[in-house]
Amino acid sequence: MTDARLLLCTCPDEASAARIARALVEARLAACVSRLPGLTSTYRWEGAVQEDTEVLLLIKTRAAAVAALQARLLELHPYDVPELIALNIADGLPAYLDWLGESVAVSDSPPARS
Repeated sequence: MTDARLLLCTCPDEASAARIARALVEARLAACVSRLPGLTSTYRWEGAVQEDTEVLLLIKTRAAAVAALQARLLELHPYDVPELIALNIADGLPAYLDWLGESVAVSDSPPARS
């Protein structure tokens, strides 16, 4: 499978991360979302340097689902400007990549709301 993608997204807390992860998988926009708590982010926002603890989401999906996933994430995420970075998955265990591809539904219709 050559259209596999890994998306990175930070959330302010475990509750929002869990809610977003579940919604993306239930809507079949992601095959799997792993949550990594304990992240500390240092960033510039509104002219000042900020530092906050966050939860990192590792979202596994397909290229064809990224636009719909992005739209749904914007509806679900509490940040005004959420981080969402997509990386190409160049290679991986073929059985895992097959499962990933089968787990993500890609269609022209908008994803189901949860």
